[in-house]
Amino acid sequence: MRNLIKLYARPRLNSPNMLASWQGIGNVSIIVAEYLTRKLDFKELGEIEASQFFDPIGVIVKEDVVEAPQFPESKFYYWKNKGGGSDLILFIGESQPAFKGYELANCVLDMAVRFQVKRVYTCAAALTRIHHTEQPRVWGVATIREVSEDLKRYDLVQRGNLQISGLNGLLLGVAKERDIEGVCLLGEVPMYATRIENPMAALAVLKVLSKMLGIEIDMDELAQLAMETKEKLREVAAEAMGEYIDFFTRPIWEQGEEEEEEEE
Repeated sequence: MRNLIKLYARPRLNSPNMLASWQGIGNVSIIVAEYLTRKLDFKELGEIEASQFFDPIGVIVKEDVVEAPQFPESKFYYWKNKGGGSDLILFIGESQPAFKGYELANCVLDMAVRFQVKRVYTCAAALTRIHHTEQPRVWGVATIREVSEDLKRYDLVQRGNLQISGLNGLLLGVAKERDIEGVCLLGEVPMYATRIENPMAALAVLKVLSKMLGIEIDMDELAQLAMETKEKLREVAAEAMGEYIDFFTRPIWEQGEEEEEEEE
């Protein structure tokens, strides 16, 4: 699969880790990855030939001229840790393919092997009965028992048996096949808010991830976004509850009018 990767640079990286991210429930993983790219000095490393994994279903026309087919980007970036710690490779996939997910995961891991990545990270959402006003916790799983035990130092939730859907989960399964150490951090997301971007869960995950990677990063912007989103969810919930009450209840005076009509 290496011939499917186009390299833009060949940096010498110091014992790098890799974070791979795709869209998913609450977009937890993508929020974390894109926030890192805004706050750290990442440089382009390469990209995967997306036409091998995606089939365009149409084209864009601008001013009556048909443009070439567009494919979702699947790009690698790298960041040099000036503090002397491990460097970081970041992979962001704009979309998950309908097919060939296993092959794409292997392609991403080919890059990890090429740069001798010591650990691969992914992020995802953990659907729970948590209320949107509560502080989300972070769950942690790993590809080997020794790392799973080490995760306990970060006060992560240990749930034993669970399933992680999509490539944010599949990548770790493929990493296990290839004896590559991997970790997935899952931020709790309310079961009733799966279609809403969840910066609250992303913030909780990023706090743990930054500790594990030994990276200092300003999280004020994400914290503000999390607060604003939580307030919007509160307003939506209040509005929905009001509509529910209006639909299933009637004012006392309306009930009285009906009783008077029946007496007549």
